[in-house]
Amino acid sequence: MKRRRVAMTVSLPPEIAEDYERVAQQQAKSKSQLFRDMFFLYKQRTLETEFFELQRYGTRMAREKGILTEEDVERIVFEGR
Repeated sequence: MKRRRVAMTVSLPPEIAEDYERVAQQQAKSKSQLFRDMFFLYKQRTLETEFFELQRYGTRMAREKGILTEEDVERIVFEGR
């Protein structure tokens, strides 16, 4: 049978540990659930940051190639067909 959870140990400075426990109580969540929620948000924000960096890169490359409008994009797409 496959395990559904893996126990992990995390070390925190005392003041952060106190804040962490306080937030868990305020949110009425276990410390494990709070960590899962925080990790999900961190992962989501990291993916969003990566997406926006790729978007900026694509915009920069398009400008360098003179692709400035949606019409320019459509023209290039349909040229290859």
